[in-house]
Amino acid sequence: MTPDEIKAVLGTGLLSFPVTHFDQEGQFQPESYQRHIEWLSGFDAPVLFAAGGTGEFFSLSPDEVPGIVKAAKEASGKTAIVSGCGFGTHVGVQMAKAVEKAGADGILLLPHYLIDAPQEGLFQHVKRICQSVSIGVMVYNRDNSILHVDTLKRLCDECPNLIGFKDGTGDIGLVRQVTATMGDRLMYLGGMPTAELFAEAYLGAGFTTYSSAVFNFVPELAVEFYKALRAGNRTRCEEILKDFFYPFMALRSRRKGYAVAAIKAGVRLQGFDAGKVRPPLDDLTAEEEQMLLKLIGSYKR
Repeated sequence: MTPDEIKAVLGTGLLSFPVTHFDQEGQFQPESYQRHIEWLSGFDAPVLFAAGGTGEFFSLSPDEVPGIVKAAKEASGKTAIVSGCGFGTHVGVQMAKAVEKAGADGILLLPHYLIDAPQEGLFQHVKRICQSVSIGVMVYNRDNSILHVDTLKRLCDECPNLIGFKDGTGDIGLVRQVTATMGDRLMYLGGMPTAELFAEAYLGAGFTTYSSAVFNFVPELAVEFYKALRAGNRTRCEEILKDFFYPFMALRSRRKGYAVAAIKAGVRLQGFDAGKVRPPLDDLTAEEEQMLLKLIGSYKR
């Protein structure tokens, strides 16, 4: 896809980040992963993000990511695939080129590794990665990689293939300034953990969509919530929040890293051999998995 094409597709519906499947030795398991991708592609999500945050990008080696993208592309049918990309600038450029070659329709540029950086450094980092590929690039604003509005505007001026802005800060004042300043130059994606909890606020701030982690294991429910949100059905949104998302949030908040581990547990409970999370994350306890199973069961049709 061209940058304009993936930008248009990204804004048409609910998005999600499939977990990365591992075998008992912790190695990528393409067969199970592709079965999961095929299943997810049957629901109403126009784009899936391979090797993203929920896909444990932070625990993958750079040479694993293109293979994961290739496997996702083979299994996704008409669903577009955007790849995670990140680390330092040199590694990020190499990875961006590799995933473009592997068939990615776009790139989500995750925060660089570890250290805080000045705005000029962030500008050069994003610019070099954008200019290393011809596919569309989204930036992920969070943690140690917070782009100021003037920096983002400079990047939009110099990088025609910068097509999206994903936010994980929860700073509605900042994101509203971004949407007001940049207008339709970018598409806007909500990226808070369990994004449904923040979806109404982000919609009001000018964001077109968000990425749903729970789409990994309850896609029907995720799509139902998204449609209710877009239709302005606040009553139904509140019902789903109270009955599913707030209990899930309570489980997710029990330990650090459960924003990913709880999603992977849900995928396993739906019958996919996704394997365990890689260290430094840790899996849910047996008791917590039973709690999640009960929650999933309450929403099975």
